[in-house]
Amino acid sequence: MTRMAEPRSALALTAATLSAKVAPMIERVIEQRRRDIGGFEVGRVLPVAQRRMVGPFIFFDHMGPVDFAPGIPRSVDVRPHPHIGLSTVTYLFAGEIMHRDSVGSEQPIHPGEVNWMTAGRGITHSERFEKARAEGGTMHGIQTWVALPTADEECAPAFAHHGAEDLPTHEEPGLWARLVAGEAFGARARVRTHSPMFYVHWSLQPGARAQLPAQYKERAAYVAAGTVAVEGQQFAAGRMLVFAAGEPVLFTAVTPATVMLLGGEPVGPRFIEWNFVASRRDRIEQAKADWRAGRMKLPDHDNAEFIALPPDPKAPEPKTPAQPVS
Repeated sequence: MTRMAEPRSALALTAATLSAKVAPMIERVIEQRRRDIGGFEVGRVLPVAQRRMVGPFIFFDHMGPVDFAPGIPRSVDVRPHPHIGLSTVTYLFAGEIMHRDSVGSEQPIHPGEVNWMTAGRGITHSERFEKARAEGGTMHGIQTWVALPTADEECAPAFAHHGAEDLPTHEEPGLWARLVAGEAFGARARVRTHSPMFYVHWSLQPGARAQLPAQYKERAAYVAAGTVAVEGQQFAAGRMLVFAAGEPVLFTAVTPATVMLLGGEPVGPRFIEWNFVASRRDRIEQAKADWRAGRMKLPDHDNAEFIALPPDPKAPEPKTPAQPVS
């Protein structure tokens, strides 16, 4: 098991560090919005009108937790659908998802692993719950989208699967951490990223303290389970805390807690519609036309069905031009 650097790690707390912060660091608290996606619920966190992105992260969904009985219907599956201009990042706490895509990948993902799919100029994929259909079991995880830098938006599509051996870990009394992607705490995951970012899984025991460093301009933390205290306030599961830049942030676990840390350097404003992300509105319109006309190849091992393009969103009432999200 690869381990995060321990000496001088930002996880190591000192009296000088803890007494240095004087300004409030929490800029915004985002509540998840629960919605049914055809057999189980997800909690949508990003984007919201008040905060569309954190670093390159433009989408954040908390899947489950849900206990599936054997024989769940195929309507629970996510049928083939397209993406452009982003990378999808799937990370599970429990369960299994079968990924298939149009570059020929067929890869199950298990807890503690990463499926990183780069859409670039265009990719299609499906996510099937085949093991749960056969055996039942718990499904619980996070899916994020990371917007690609402008120079990489039209790169070749690609898929990479990373086991736990590629993801550095750190352990000390009351705290366990895994670096899912990017660079943080003196370590780097073996996951290819396209811009400076970090994505970390913390597991905390009651009373444990851990610190988010001030390494990146944009930072957030999502409480996936349990309750933590930050700046004298308690935050339960389903909340994302977005932090100001410039100072470390101290967390104290009130109960056993699972926290996902994320952020990085901004990549610039982005338009987002359905499954498409781009720096230009016309590029999204082109992707919509391509999908509607059947010009995007379906997954090699899952090409018998697909999700149709939804109707265009209703035009906004205000007489101001649409703006990209940032």
